[in-house]
Amino acid sequence: MKIAVSDLIVRFMESLDIDHIFGMPSAHILPVYDSLYQSSICSVLAKHEQGASFMAGGYARVSGKISACITTAGPGATNLVTGIANAYVDKQPILVITGETSTHIFGKGGLQESSGEGGSLDQNALFQGITKYNKLIERTDYLVSVLNRAAKILLSKNPGPVLLSIPFNVQKELLDDNVLDQLITRRKKIVSYDEPAHINLSQINHVYDLIQQSSSPVIIAGYGCIASNAQEQVSELSELLNIPVTSSLKGKGIISEQSLLSLGCLGVTSYGRAYQYILEQSDLVIFLGASFNERTSYVWNNDLLINKKIIQFDHDLEQLEKVFTADAAILGDLKNTLSSLIGQFYKQPITQKLFHDITSETEKPEVEENEILQRDFTDFRSRFPLVEFFLKSWKRILKRI
Repeated sequence: MKIAVSDLIVRFMESLDIDHIFGMPSAHILPVYDSLYQSSICSVLAKHEQGASFMAGGYARVSGKISACITTAGPGATNLVTGIANAYVDKQPILVITGETSTHIFGKGGLQESSGEGGSLDQNALFQGITKYNKLIERTDYLVSVLNRAAKILLSKNPGPVLLSIPFNVQKELLDDNVLDQLITRRKKIVSYDEPAHINLSQINHVYDLIQQSSSPVIIAGYGCIASNAQEQVSELSELLNIPVTSSLKGKGIISEQSLLSLGCLGVTSYGRAYQYILEQSDLVIFLGASFNERTSYVWNNDLLINKKIIQFDHDLEQLEKVFTADAAILGDLKNTLSSLIGQFYKQPITQKLFHDITSETEKPEVEENEILQRDFTDFRSRFPLVEFFLKSWKRILKRI
């Protein structure tokens, strides 16, 4: 039995548990859209390709699943660049499908051609630095190998965007349906996010000792906790030992900011409560999947870490000790390594840490802030009588309604 390449691409996405794809249909990608019509994948229409790439990134971030976006050739693909660059930096698993002119047109100046031939736009070169893998698929004899490599990257612990550009005529070619059995995807459990990481118990014991010896530790939780689905472990460690938590900008929501142990967000766009606590009170800083980037670190302010012990957990080797030297640097899945650490504290309990948030005592009462706003608004109305006239007119209209 035969299967069209466009159908194979859709079946490939289904096998990766992709359930939403964001994009815009146009001539060079229509065969894939026709196959999507018969699929369980929900196709979401965007008004601009850049919006589609950001939608895919947002869906991957919130769902924790592989996401996808789809566009036509040429300007359809180039409009994706900013959103795909953002996904590359955030290591989001996004499958990008773009159309391309038919191969027999390559080099002849076809409409929206981006094959790189004959002076046309070279799409591969354009996306080279912002994708983990990108491929213009000109033939079907190596298609399965390309799809398997794409799946391996999307399902890895350090994923990123993968772009596949498929010419119009290739999308319509027919293959034997036994190619479906050659696909290596999550369905066959060759690679899985849930594979347990190797736990180095000596390192865990070293972290246990550092925390036990500290008086005022603080946790900086980053997006790595969300990517590893370790929110419960972060909360459990915090509550078990009474350790306050601040999040990086991309890690907001790891614990509730209404929690008594929350210091809110750390970074140049926050109001400084976490910064003040770390600077003035903490003696141990525990990084959990958080990079010490420009914003989180207040432009790498060394005062935040000076004379403090540092522990860093991360699943990405490149992030470990990237901008500072840690007393303990743990490489591994955050959910598993934190669970192991928490287990050690249950086996050998220690006294809870003292947490006195002096920063909250200096905050202005909400009532006082509201009074200031009300006074400023009243002063504004008195200075501009025309505004007052319109406000009264609207009140009269609303009463009649």
